[in-house]
Amino acid sequence: MRCRSRDSYRERGSVTAEFAIALPAVVTVLACCLSGLQVAGQQLRLQDAAASAARAAARGGDPTAAARLAPGASVATWSDGDLVCARLEARSTALVGTLMALTLSATSCALGGGR
Repeated sequence: MRCRSRDSYRERGSVTAEFAIALPAVVTVLACCLSGLQVAGQQLRLQDAAASAARAAARGGDPTAAARLAPGASVATWSDGDLVCARLEARSTALVGTLMALTLSATSCALGGGR
């Protein structure tokens, strides 16, 4: 019969080694998840700004004023029949978006004629 003290002596420190290997993986996954949420939030802000810019352009206003809701975004507007459309594009500022060079875009249209 084996002595318990010998087995526990050989396994001493194994929990520390497993923890040292698992911790960076857990932190990396958590950072990627949080960064993904940040990209989603930036996309939502961009979509809201595109809708505001399209409404402003349809009323004859300045669509770039509405683009202030999404800092760093470029604005393009065009007319398509009765519709006035706005497209905003911006580089992602999140960690994952920066590493992958993501460019986010949002397009929205509003019925023209409020001039």
